[in-house]
Amino acid sequence: MTQTRFDVLTIGNAIVDIIAPVEKGFLEAEGMKEGIMHLIDTDRAEDLYSKMPLGRQQISGGSAANTAAGVAALGGRAAFIGKVADDPLGDVFESDLDATGVHYNTSRLKGGALTGRCMIFVSDDGERTMNTYLGACHELTERDIDPDEIGSAAITYMEGFLWDPVEAKKAFVLAAHYAHKNERAAALTLSDPFCVDRFRAEFLDLIRSKTIDYVFANVHELKSLYQTDDLGEAVREIAKDTELAAITMGADGAMAIYNGEVTSVPAFPIDKVIDATGAGDLFASGFLLGMARGQTLESALKTGCLAANEVISHIGARPQLDLTKLVQQHGLVGN
Repeated sequence: MTQTRFDVLTIGNAIVDIIAPVEKGFLEAEGMKEGIMHLIDTDRAEDLYSKMPLGRQQISGGSAANTAAGVAALGGRAAFIGKVADDPLGDVFESDLDATGVHYNTSRLKGGALTGRCMIFVSDDGERTMNTYLGACHELTERDIDPDEIGSAAITYMEGFLWDPVEAKKAFVLAAHYAHKNERAAALTLSDPFCVDRFRAEFLDLIRSKTIDYVFANVHELKSLYQTDDLGEAVREIAKDTELAAITMGADGAMAIYNGEVTSVPAFPIDKVIDATGAGDLFASGFLLGMARGQTLESALKTGCLAANEVISHIGARPQLDLTKLVQQHGLVGN
């Protein structure tokens, strides 16, 4: 086993988020279902962008990239693998990620699709509705998987949103192989009920074949995975299939299922949810870092919930407060 260089290495879509609040009725008028991620083409992306208010914010994002940035903000050693194009938005993404302290060395796509971007419309209650143009994201291949980087990461965490292109699937499986070769853990987030509905059989195969060691999901995704409305039944099923599952429950906190045993923690109190974008991503940051640093499940869950609590208190999926001080105040995240 190689020496640990990173606490967490994440793999996923490299996207620039464009975020704006919307008035009631806008989503329905545009044919969107609130809280759901919609895949769009270039023309739709340009149309929606033109309809966003001038107060929109442009922030580098992507679920797994947000998680890596959160790990770094918590004082962890983080790395990210994801594809951008050799274009201005690619410059923005790389510069933003570098500023967070995340190691990022994926080669850029030249002469092909543009850098991916996601238009996020935020409702009054903080719920976010995403419209994603993937572009260069889907050009990730096995050539982008560095065995030395994977082998030196305590945990490699992969994003279900990217489980679509054939070459990206091969890259995920190869990354899991390198992680296991070095006695490291491979993790997968189910990302969205939309992803689960499309890839249920494949996700279950990844989990049951032990290609994936840790599973991350919210309640809706977990229920969808096992096609049940009964959370208890879904928890019992995931307990049979995987070593460790981390499940977010919104205002009810989070739970971890480890070797059949359930550990739960409540959410941290918050005055108002401003923007739920990135809540699951930042929960994963805290939980993954806690696991990489040898925390108990309860402490790792609390670290995840605290990180999520910070990110939903403002617009954008990257933390604004000093998370290292925040978790230290709560006695969390060991060295």
